[in-house]
Amino acid sequence: MACLLCQQAGQSEEAIREDWKEKLEEGEEALALSSMDTSISNLEVFCYASEEPEEEEVNEAAAAAWSVPQTPDSEGEVERCLLESSSVEEEDQTEETQGEAQQASPSPAERQPEPKKKITYTKIVKEGRRFNIDLVSKLMFSRGSLVDLLIKSNVSRYAEFKNVTRILTYRNGKVEQVPCSRADVFGSKQLTVVEKRMLMKFLTFCLDFEQHQEEYQDFSEHSFWDFLQTKKLTENLQHFILHSIAMVIPEVGTVEGLRATQHFLRCLGRYGNTPFLFPLYGLGEIPQCFCRMCAVFGGIYCLRHSVQCLVLDKESGKCKAVIDTHGQRISCSHFVVEDGYIGADQRKNTDSRQISRAVLITDRSILPSDSEQQISLVTVPPVEPGGPLVRIIELCSSTMTCMLDTYLVHLTCSSASGSAQEDLAPVVSRLFHTPASPGEEPAEGTEESRGPTVLWALYFNMRDTSAVDRSSYDLPSNVHVCASPDTALGSDHSIKLAEAVFRQLLPDEEFCPPAPNPEDIIYDGDGPQGEGPGFEEAAPAEGAGAQGGESTGRQEGKEAVGATKGAGDSVTPETGAGDEPSPTSDE
Repeated sequence: MACLLCQQAGQSEEAIREDWKEKLEEGEEALALSSMDTSISNLEVFCYASEEPEEEEVNEAAAAAWSVPQTPDSEGEVERCLLESSSVEEEDQTEETQGEAQQASPSPAERQPEPKKKITYTKIVKEGRRFNIDLVSKLMFSRGSLVDLLIKSNVSRYAEFKNVTRILTYRNGKVEQVPCSRADVFGSKQLTVVEKRMLMKFLTFCLDFEQHQEEYQDFSEHSFWDFLQTKKLTENLQHFILHSIAMVIPEVGTVEGLRATQHFLRCLGRYGNTPFLFPLYGLGEIPQCFCRMCAVFGGIYCLRHSVQCLVLDKESGKCKAVIDTHGQRISCSHFVVEDGYIGADQRKNTDSRQISRAVLITDRSILPSDSEQQISLVTVPPVEPGGPLVRIIELCSSTMTCMLDTYLVHLTCSSASGSAQEDLAPVVSRLFHTPASPGEEPAEGTEESRGPTVLWALYFNMRDTSAVDRSSYDLPSNVHVCASPDTALGSDHSIKLAEAVFRQLLPDEEFCPPAPNPEDIIYDGDGPQGEGPGFEEAAPAEGAGAQGGESTGRQEGKEAVGATKGAGDSVTPETGAGDEPSPTSDE
């Protein structure tokens, strides 16, 4: 059977190559691209939810089977029967003791909470369109390059965002909340009074550490972990700073660790109580927003047209056209392609790192709280010595990435064993409950200790080529390769790469200039148009601060970025650039 499939694949490939030859002109040759993204490997899927139909669906089906359709002839008879049955019930109730009927309803404290409905695989499939699963798991720093670019280009008018509400860490076998802002530090019950003052003193130093070089210059060649040891911080504080505020490995240099801590602190307070934003509907919404803006101002897209080969000019060696899967030839002066579609023959250097990824659908939060609509960032230090640090992003249903009563959990780490399942399974087993068989119920009384139940899991590896340069590919000079995503939490590398490619294509143009407002656009000399796609004016790019209001982003107003906070509140940047957050203000 396998040989037959290979033979058929070979025959189809030969047929495709024959089609290419028909499209080629004299002095041209074809360079084939990979038909599939080769950057993803070791894909494994596990389903732990019960495959039995949910009870509601069974009841609905039964009710439909027993229901009798009413005809004009039977309407009167049905109404009469209902009236007779209701009168009989009333007579029966009057014969019963009135004390039973007048019993006081139980107090709110005595009422038992309604048990959560069981989530089955049938339900997940039925609500499948409510899940938006990103292959890459990242967050947006509120003062990061991506947010600045969205504001500058006015692309933010197409998107809405939510604040990441909690920074968590895994320590001593349990998940804890990390105090990072001044309010969190002094309101924390995990820290002693002495620890609170120590932490505030260190964070204040990190905000402008460049002005106090005498504090760290002796450790400029040492690790950040060694520097923390000298600051007389407790083990508890060292853990919080290293893994959840600076978010670096212990071996990173002192200056780099201080710079990461400073960036974290400066991002606090711009849109919420944490430094991070997350776009509604997932990270896939961001490139879609850029595509919308491009299309509004004349960009052309060929949907469902994959490129099969490049047409090269033999004399110049440059790419002059592409041939898509429909056999259509499209001329081009430049071609931009992602690393995963480059064939092995065009790679000079095959050395690349691997990222291990897991996506889970769970039934409850990793750290339950009063609000079920929490967006959490969790850092898990290496479970074993030499193991990878795992970053977890837990998304609730209000992010529009999963259905109600479920959570979408992304786990990411640098690959150590070569298999995502081997790298991440130890962390999943510690923080989550994985049923031994689909639909297995946990033992009674262990709900709090077992962690959230995994309903569905996906493991895969991604190739990280962010450190691979242009010289590693044997391609024409006008073919530009975009590296696959890196392991960083932010998107700084992708923004720098996009700008570098843009400079090669259009060296004299501005990168992502502000788009004009719809009322300022003139169509064929008809004068300004009052109607447009509903954009709002952009706020200054350096805006900071927070203010309550309605949800923004796709509404009219003055905000460049709208960020919904908590379960419904919103914050928008409206104050000046001088309002930089400080963890020690208002002593």
